[in-house]
Amino acid sequence: MKFKMTPQEKKWVLYDVGNSAFTMLVATLLPIYFHVLAANEGISETDYLAYWGYTTSIATIIVAILGPTLGTASDIKGVKKIIFMASLFIGAIGCIALGFIQSWLWFLILFAIAKIAYQLSLVVYDSMLTDVTSDERMDEISAQGYAWGYIGSCAPFILCIAIYALQTMGILPVSLGVAMAIDFVITAVWWVAMAIPLVRSYKQVHYVEKTDKPVASSLKRLGGVFKELGHNRKALFFLIAFFFYIDGVYTIIDMATTYGESLGLSSIGLVLALLVTQFVAFPSDVFQEKSKRASSSWFVSWHTSSLSSTPSS
Repeated sequence: MKFKMTPQEKKWVLYDVGNSAFTMLVATLLPIYFHVLAANEGISETDYLAYWGYTTSIATIIVAILGPTLGTASDIKGVKKIIFMASLFIGAIGCIALGFIQSWLWFLILFAIAKIAYQLSLVVYDSMLTDVTSDERMDEISAQGYAWGYIGSCAPFILCIAIYALQTMGILPVSLGVAMAIDFVITAVWWVAMAIPLVRSYKQVHYVEKTDKPVASSLKRLGGVFKELGHNRKALFFLIAFFFYIDGVYTIIDMATTYGESLGLSSIGLVLALLVTQFVAFPSDVFQEKSKRASSSWFVSWHTSSLSSTPSS
Protein backbone atom coordinates (compact mmCIF):
# COMPACT_ATOMS: atom_id res chain seq x y z
CA MET A 1 0.00 0.00 0.00
CA LYS A 2 1.29 3.46 -0.91
CA PHE A 3 2.19 5.57 2.09
CA LYS A 4 0.02 8.69 2.26
CA MET A 5 0.83 11.69 4.42
CA THR A 6 -1.72 13.88 6.16
CA PRO A 7 -1.81 17.62 5.33
CA GLN A 8 -0.05 18.47 8.59
CA GLU A 9 2.66 15.86 7.96
CA LYS A 10 3.22 17.31 4.49
CA LYS A 11 3.66 20.79 5.96
CA TRP A 12 6.22 19.43 8.41
CA VAL A 13 8.11 17.73 5.56
CA LEU A 14 7.95 20.94 3.53
CA TYR A 15 10.13 22.76 6.04
CA ASP A 16 12.87 20.21 5.38
CA VAL A 17 12.57 21.13 1.70
CA GLY A 18 13.10 24.75 2.68
CA ASN A 19 15.94 24.51 5.20
CA SER A 20 17.92 22.06 3.05
CA ALA A 21 18.50 24.90 0.58
CA PHE A 22 20.55 26.66 3.26
CA THR A 23 22.50 23.45 3.87
CA MET A 24 23.36 23.28 0.17
CA LEU A 25 24.42 26.92 0.21
CA VAL A 26 26.73 26.29 3.18
CA ALA A 27 28.21 23.25 1.47
CA THR A 28 28.89 24.96 -1.85
CA LEU A 29 28.64 28.66 -2.68
CA LEU A 30 29.22 30.16 0.77
CA PRO A 31 32.76 28.78 1.21
CA ILE A 32 33.56 29.64 -2.42
CA TYR A 33 32.56 33.26 -1.87
CA PHE A 34 34.39 33.39 1.46
CA HIS A 35 37.49 32.16 -0.36
CA VAL A 36 37.21 35.12 -2.73
CA LEU A 37 36.73 37.62 0.11
CA ALA A 38 39.66 36.17 2.06
CA ALA A 39 41.94 36.18 -0.99
CA ASN A 40 41.05 39.81 -1.71
CA GLU A 41 42.35 40.75 1.75
CA GLY A 42 45.53 38.71 1.43
CA ILE A 43 44.50 35.69 3.52
CA SER A 44 46.55 32.62 2.59
CA GLU A 45 45.01 29.33 1.47
CA THR A 46 46.02 27.67 4.73
CA ASP A 47 44.56 30.39 6.92
CA TYR A 48 41.38 30.61 4.86
CA LEU A 49 40.73 26.92 5.36
CA ALA A 50 41.56 27.12 9.08
CA TYR A 51 39.32 30.12 9.72
CA TRP A 52 36.36 28.45 8.04
CA GLY A 53 36.91 25.32 10.12
CA TYR A 54 37.23 27.30 13.35
CA THR A 55 33.97 29.13 12.62
CA THR A 56 31.95 25.99 11.93
CA SER A 57 33.41 24.37 15.07
CA ILE A 58 32.53 27.34 17.27
CA ALA A 59 28.99 27.37 15.85
CA THR A 60 28.65 23.66 16.63
CA ILE A 61 29.82 24.15 20.23
CA ILE A 62 27.36 27.00 20.77
CA VAL A 63 24.49 24.90 19.39
CA ALA A 64 25.54 21.99 21.61
CA ILE A 65 25.08 24.30 24.61
CA LEU A 66 22.01 26.24 23.50
CA GLY A 67 20.22 23.34 21.80
CA PRO A 68 19.26 21.30 24.89
CA THR A 69 18.44 24.48 26.83
CA LEU A 70 16.18 26.04 24.22
CA GLY A 71 14.79 22.63 23.31
CA THR A 72 13.65 22.11 26.90
CA ALA A 73 12.29 25.67 27.09
CA SER A 74 10.26 25.02 23.94
CA ASP A 75 8.31 22.34 25.82
CA ILE A 76 6.51 25.13 27.70
CA LYS A 77 3.01 25.78 26.42
CA GLY A 78 2.95 28.34 23.60
CA VAL A 79 6.74 28.74 23.45
CA LYS A 80 7.75 26.21 20.78
CA LYS A 81 6.46 28.19 17.78
CA ILE A 82 8.00 31.41 19.12
CA ILE A 83 11.48 29.90 19.40
CA PHE A 84 11.10 28.23 16.01
CA MET A 85 10.07 31.45 14.26
CA ALA A 86 12.81 33.48 15.97
CA SER A 87 15.48 30.99 14.86
CA LEU A 88 14.03 30.85 11.35
CA PHE A 89 13.99 34.60 10.79
CA ILE A 90 17.39 35.25 12.39
CA GLY A 91 18.87 32.59 10.11
CA ALA A 92 17.10 33.88 6.99
CA ILE A 93 17.96 37.53 7.66
CA GLY A 94 21.56 36.52 8.34
CA CYS A 95 21.63 34.61 5.06
CA ILE A 96 20.45 37.67 3.11
CA ALA A 97 22.87 39.99 4.93
CA LEU A 98 25.83 37.82 3.90
CA GLY A 99 25.42 39.13 0.37
CA PHE A 100 26.18 42.68 1.51
CA ILE A 101 29.34 41.93 3.51
CA GLN A 102 32.77 42.51 1.97
CA SER A 103 34.95 41.95 5.05
CA TRP A 104 36.04 38.33 5.45
CA LEU A 105 35.94 38.62 9.26
CA TRP A 106 32.43 40.05 9.44
CA PHE A 107 31.35 37.51 6.84
CA LEU A 108 32.48 34.70 9.16
CA ILE A 109 30.76 36.26 12.19
CA LEU A 110 27.49 36.69 10.33
CA PHE A 111 27.76 33.20 8.89
CA ALA A 112 28.21 31.76 12.38
CA ILE A 113 25.08 33.57 13.60
CA ALA A 114 23.02 32.35 10.64
CA LYS A 115 24.27 28.79 11.02
CA ILE A 116 23.56 28.72 14.76
CA ALA A 117 20.03 30.02 14.17
CA TYR A 118 19.50 27.46 11.41
CA GLN A 119 20.59 24.56 13.60
CA LEU A 120 18.51 25.77 16.56
CA SER A 121 15.46 25.90 14.30
CA LEU A 122 16.09 22.23 13.51
CA VAL A 123 16.19 21.36 17.22
CA VAL A 124 12.68 22.76 17.66
CA TYR A 125 11.54 21.48 14.26
CA ASP A 126 12.45 17.90 15.14
CA SER A 127 10.51 18.16 18.39
CA MET A 128 7.44 19.29 16.42
CA LEU A 129 7.26 15.84 14.86
CA THR A 130 5.49 14.43 17.93
CA ASP A 131 2.74 17.03 17.48
CA VAL A 132 2.11 16.47 13.78
CA THR A 133 2.05 12.68 13.59
CA SER A 134 1.64 9.52 15.65
CA ASP A 135 4.37 7.41 17.25
CA GLU A 136 3.73 4.65 14.69
CA ARG A 137 4.25 6.96 11.71
CA MET A 138 7.08 9.03 13.15
CA ASP A 139 9.99 7.16 11.57
CA GLU A 140 8.38 7.12 8.13
CA ILE A 141 7.54 10.83 8.23
CA SER A 142 11.07 11.57 9.44
CA ALA A 143 12.50 9.67 6.46
CA GLN A 144 10.14 11.48 4.10
CA GLY A 145 11.40 14.80 5.44
CA TYR A 146 14.99 13.86 4.77
CA ALA A 147 14.23 12.49 1.30
CA TRP A 148 12.18 15.44 0.09
CA GLY A 149 14.71 17.77 1.65
CA TYR A 150 17.36 16.31 -0.65
CA ILE A 151 15.38 16.68 -3.86
CA GLY A 152 13.45 19.82 -2.91
CA SER A 153 16.56 21.84 -2.16
CA CYS A 154 17.67 21.33 -5.76
CA ALA A 155 15.05 23.75 -7.11
CA PRO A 156 16.58 26.96 -5.68
CA PHE A 157 20.07 25.47 -5.81
CA ILE A 158 19.98 24.91 -9.57
CA LEU A 159 18.94 28.53 -10.03
CA CYS A 160 21.76 29.67 -7.74
CA ILE A 161 24.29 27.55 -9.62
CA ALA A 162 23.10 28.99 -12.93
CA ILE A 163 23.53 32.56 -11.70
CA TYR A 164 27.00 31.78 -10.33
CA ALA A 165 28.11 29.92 -13.48
CA LEU A 166 26.80 32.61 -15.84
CA GLN A 167 28.60 35.29 -13.86
CA THR A 168 31.82 33.25 -13.78
CA MET A 169 31.69 32.76 -17.55
CA GLY A 170 31.07 36.47 -18.12
CA ILE A 171 27.61 35.94 -19.59
CA LEU A 172 25.77 37.61 -16.71
CA PRO A 173 26.89 41.28 -16.62
CA VAL A 174 27.11 41.67 -12.84
CA SER A 175 29.90 41.39 -10.28
CA LEU A 176 30.47 38.24 -8.27
CA GLY A 177 29.26 40.07 -5.16
CA VAL A 178 25.94 40.93 -6.81
CA ALA A 179 25.51 37.38 -8.14
CA MET A 180 26.14 35.94 -4.69
CA ALA A 181 23.77 38.44 -3.07
CA ILE A 182 21.04 37.29 -5.46
CA ASP A 183 21.78 33.65 -4.56
CA PHE A 184 21.62 34.38 -0.84
CA VAL A 185 18.27 36.15 -1.22
CA ILE A 186 16.85 33.28 -3.29
CA THR A 187 17.91 30.77 -0.64
CA ALA A 188 16.50 32.79 2.26
CA VAL A 189 13.17 33.45 0.51
CA TRP A 190 12.81 29.77 -0.36
CA TRP A 191 13.66 28.78 3.22
CA VAL A 192 11.04 31.10 4.73
CA ALA A 193 8.40 30.37 2.08
CA MET A 194 8.57 26.62 2.73
CA ALA A 195 8.19 27.26 6.47
CA ILE A 196 5.02 29.37 6.21
CA PRO A 197 2.53 26.45 5.88
CA LEU A 198 3.93 24.78 9.02
CA VAL A 199 4.06 28.03 10.99
CA ARG A 200 0.47 28.91 10.10
CA SER A 201 -1.04 25.54 10.97
CA TYR A 202 1.20 24.17 13.75
CA LYS A 203 -0.44 23.57 17.10
CA GLN A 204 1.56 22.45 20.12
CA VAL A 205 -0.09 19.30 21.45
CA HIS A 206 2.49 18.11 23.98
CA TYR A 207 3.65 20.69 26.49
CA VAL A 208 4.26 21.54 30.12
CA GLU A 209 2.35 24.33 31.77
CA LYS A 210 3.94 27.73 32.33
CA THR A 211 5.37 28.45 35.77
CA ASP A 212 6.43 31.59 37.62
CA LYS A 213 10.07 30.62 37.03
CA PRO A 214 10.23 29.27 33.45
CA VAL A 215 14.04 29.32 33.22
CA ALA A 216 14.54 27.43 36.48
CA SER A 217 11.76 25.03 35.54
CA SER A 218 13.31 24.33 32.13
CA LEU A 219 16.75 23.72 33.62
CA LYS A 220 15.25 21.39 36.22
CA ARG A 221 13.48 19.36 33.55
CA LEU A 222 16.66 19.27 31.47
CA GLY A 223 18.51 17.93 34.49
CA GLY A 224 15.80 15.31 34.88
CA VAL A 225 16.33 14.18 31.30
CA PHE A 226 20.09 13.75 31.83
CA LYS A 227 19.43 11.97 35.11
CA GLU A 228 17.07 9.55 33.39
CA LEU A 229 19.64 8.98 30.65
CA GLY A 230 22.12 8.04 33.38
CA HIS A 231 19.83 5.15 34.29
CA ASN A 232 19.46 4.09 30.65
CA ARG A 233 23.03 3.40 29.57
CA LYS A 234 22.09 2.02 26.16
CA ALA A 235 20.23 5.21 25.27
CA LEU A 236 23.06 7.32 26.68
CA PHE A 237 25.78 5.55 24.69
CA PHE A 238 23.63 5.57 21.58
CA LEU A 239 23.10 9.34 21.77
CA ILE A 240 26.79 9.98 22.45
CA ALA A 241 27.76 7.81 19.47
CA PHE A 242 25.20 9.50 17.26
CA PHE A 243 26.44 12.95 18.32
CA PHE A 244 29.96 12.21 17.11
CA TYR A 245 28.69 10.43 14.02
CA ILE A 246 26.42 13.24 12.87
CA ASP A 247 29.03 15.86 13.78
CA GLY A 248 31.39 14.04 11.41
CA VAL A 249 28.75 14.11 8.69
CA TYR A 250 28.21 17.86 9.08
CA THR A 251 31.96 18.45 9.17
CA ILE A 252 32.21 16.82 5.74
CA ILE A 253 29.29 18.92 4.50
CA ASP A 254 30.81 22.15 5.83
CA MET A 255 34.39 21.47 4.73
CA ALA A 256 34.11 19.52 1.44
CA THR A 257 33.96 22.44 -0.98
CA THR A 258 36.33 24.52 1.14
CA TYR A 259 38.95 21.79 1.10
CA GLY A 260 38.43 21.14 -2.61
CA GLU A 261 38.92 24.84 -3.35
CA SER A 262 42.16 24.90 -1.37
CA LEU A 263 43.41 21.98 -3.48
CA GLY A 264 42.68 23.92 -6.65
CA LEU A 265 39.71 21.86 -7.84
CA SER A 266 37.16 23.51 -10.11
CA SER A 267 34.45 25.25 -8.09
CA ILE A 268 31.84 24.51 -10.77
CA GLY A 269 32.81 20.84 -10.75
CA LEU A 270 32.55 20.65 -6.96
CA VAL A 271 29.13 22.27 -6.98
CA LEU A 272 27.82 19.98 -9.71
CA ALA A 273 29.13 16.92 -7.86
CA LEU A 274 27.14 17.91 -4.78
CA LEU A 275 24.07 18.51 -6.94
CA VAL A 276 24.31 14.97 -8.31
CA THR A 277 24.61 13.69 -4.74
CA GLN A 278 21.22 15.24 -3.92
CA PHE A 279 19.50 13.33 -6.73
CA VAL A 280 21.19 10.06 -5.75
CA ALA A 281 20.26 10.52 -2.08
CA PHE A 282 16.54 11.00 -2.74
CA PRO A 283 15.64 7.47 -3.94
CA SER A 284 18.14 5.96 -1.51
CA ASP A 285 16.38 7.61 1.41
CA VAL A 286 12.83 6.89 0.24
CA PHE A 287 13.26 3.22 -0.63
CA GLN A 288 16.17 1.97 1.46
CA GLU A 289 16.25 3.93 4.71
CA LYS A 290 13.17 4.16 6.89
CA SER A 291 14.57 6.91 9.05
CA LYS A 292 17.77 8.89 8.97
CA ARG A 293 16.38 11.01 11.73
CA ALA A 294 15.10 8.01 13.68
CA SER A 295 17.52 8.63 16.53
CA SER A 296 16.42 12.20 17.15
CA SER A 297 12.73 11.44 16.62
CA TRP A 298 12.98 8.47 19.00
CA PHE A 299 14.63 10.64 21.64
CA VAL A 300 12.03 13.38 21.19
CA SER A 301 9.24 10.81 21.49
CA TRP A 302 10.77 9.29 24.61
CA HIS A 303 11.34 12.70 26.15
CA THR A 304 7.84 13.89 25.28
CA SER A 305 6.24 10.83 26.84
CA SER A 306 8.01 11.73 30.10
CA LEU A 307 6.40 15.16 30.19
CA SER A 308 3.39 15.68 32.39
CA SER A 309 1.62 17.11 29.36
CA THR A 310 -1.99 17.93 28.67
CA PRO A 311 -3.26 17.78 25.08
CA SER A 312 -4.46 21.13 23.87
CA SER A 313 -8.08 21.44 22.89
